[in-house]
Amino acid sequence: MGDQITNSAAALGAMQLFLEEYSAPAVEQLLMTAEDVQSLEIDMHELLEFNHELAMLLLESPQKYLPLFNQACVAVQRTLKQAASVTANICSVKEDVHVRITHLPNHPSLQRTRIPGSEDVGRLLSISGTVIRTGLVKMMETHRVFACTKCRGTFSVQAEIEQYNYIPKPTRCLVPGPDFCSSTTFMPADSTEEMQRCVDYQEIKIQEQVGRLALGTIPRAIVVILERDLVDMAKSGDSVTVTGVVMCRWRPVVVGERPDISVIIRANSISVLGDQSSQIAITDELRDEFHQFWANHTNTPMRARDMIVASMCPQVYGLFYIKLAVMLVLISGVARSDLTGMRVRGEAHLLMVGDPGTAKSQFLKYAAKLVPRSVLTTGIGSTSAGLTVTAVKDGAEWQLEAGALVLADRGLCCIDEFGSIREAEKSTILEAMEQQSISVAKAGIVCKLNARCSVLAAMNPKGKYDISSSLSVNTALSTPLLSRFDLVLVLLDTHDEQWDARVSSFLLSSRQPGSSTEAEDAVDTDPGDTWAFDKLQAYIAYVKSAFQPETTSASEQVLTGYYQMQRQRDTLNAARTTIRLLESLIRLAQAHARLMFREKVLLADAVVAVVLMESTMLSASILGSIDTLHTTFPEDSDLFYAELEALVLSRLNLAHLGGAE
Repeated sequence: MGDQITNSAAALGAMQLFLEEYSAPAVEQLLMTAEDVQSLEIDMHELLEFNHELAMLLLESPQKYLPLFNQACVAVQRTLKQAASVTANICSVKEDVHVRITHLPNHPSLQRTRIPGSEDVGRLLSISGTVIRTGLVKMMETHRVFACTKCRGTFSVQAEIEQYNYIPKPTRCLVPGPDFCSSTTFMPADSTEEMQRCVDYQEIKIQEQVGRLALGTIPRAIVVILERDLVDMAKSGDSVTVTGVVMCRWRPVVVGERPDISVIIRANSISVLGDQSSQIAITDELRDEFHQFWANHTNTPMRARDMIVASMCPQVYGLFYIKLAVMLVLISGVARSDLTGMRVRGEAHLLMVGDPGTAKSQFLKYAAKLVPRSVLTTGIGSTSAGLTVTAVKDGAEWQLEAGALVLADRGLCCIDEFGSIREAEKSTILEAMEQQSISVAKAGIVCKLNARCSVLAAMNPKGKYDISSSLSVNTALSTPLLSRFDLVLVLLDTHDEQWDARVSSFLLSSRQPGSSTEAEDAVDTDPGDTWAFDKLQAYIAYVKSAFQPETTSASEQVLTGYYQMQRQRDTLNAARTTIRLLESLIRLAQAHARLMFREKVLLADAVVAVVLMESTMLSASILGSIDTLHTTFPEDSDLFYAELEALVLSRLNLAHLGGAE
């Protein structure tokens, strides 16, 4: 199409040609459906390909050309209905159809991650963000019909979105006709189409995604208006991409008061982003690189795994088990649902209890950077409303504003200083950790919000850690809360002269690159080929979306045997030996299978899950006491694993499984 578009009629004709050529099947589907209010999605790339000038006019003046597109859609419906004479009796033309523009070109001026300003008013653009507040669905009057008391004619006045849907009273007669009526008195006309003049209306507030902002930048928010079939498409905590028109909005002017003007977006289309992998670009080259990496390490899989794990928080020396545990929590297991709709969570939770200076906060900050959708909060300043959801009064109505756990839906919630949270606030996160949802009954609003996130928490022990006492006593956490954590790692800063020398050498050598060979030898315990941050981030997102591991007979025997052994022991760790222990073992084994780039949970994955669980039990029954703080990466990972496997299987009386796949 190379024709010049000089007026509205030419634009209308071009739009009809486009719909007939590119969207005829979708329009036919629209004719066949029974509902009245329908929308038709238009891909912007197709419109640009068909007629570049028309697409640019739509982007620059959407308030003029979007209504024309709706008219063109109605005209094409009539044309197709006349052509399809056989099925004309079951077709109905949808007069109130609305065209929804999707997939704007990937250009910084059209697809935004920052809130638009006043210079963008009147333009069509796309913005990605997180829904932090959702209003109630209300009815909005689109126009009002008035009757002239002099000429008895009727005319309609449109509601002004710019003035909070205010319908101004007309100042003169607007009845079309040759005779000029000078009347200034009107009255609302009695109309049987009262309800047809009202549409569903909802306001939501979206906030810039925190992960894409510079440090110290406070994320801004903007109000988005949803109308008709767009209402209730997004809930608090959802990541959304909104395509719409940027507008100014102000209250009716009052003499002597400063006008309150704000920038809003009137949504044309909205799409809810699913998982976090959609926020990370995983190219075909990266996929091939991952497959090639594992193909090259077929004979040494554990060494390959340790290379990936060593890339986690490389500025911290050693801490092999902790890095492996944090990596498995970020990857997590597979959620499953039965026929009745009951859901068993796949997200794993980790609690680190340790003395000061054991790098707990370092892991939390690094994990929050690694996961694209994450929230990092501190326990001291967190209230129950700040962690879950709070009711906010906006004008005359109440609205729900999402807290940390809801904003981290399908992502990661890091809570530092977990022990500083008040007891009443701790009880609010019990439902979020196990049922992965938050039930709200506040200010007359009763609803349920999703909180499908992994919780990574860190805290100091209550006083000096007493090894002879139970975990509940040392942490001052209740049994229901402790049992929800898949792993509880205890980091005790015992005095070890050799360990202190290694760590000090590592720190000094990292500050002075040209240091002595002694220091270089001291830090050479970690595998050398660590991955870059972006590659590690892409790998975690890829294995979460690509693999859904299933258990094998050998792995099930190991996990069941270990669970039964723990249940038969003394009740020192009663908070840990519930049925949740078995579910945690399954999740950790599935996460390890994903980390190892495979679809089956093999014997090795079950053994690693048991070893990690042993490191959380200070009175371990199989491997003896494991000091998780003073652990370095093994020099020969595969030999180290083979010894661990033989030891675990012999203690579980399952030595016949050795070498089983």
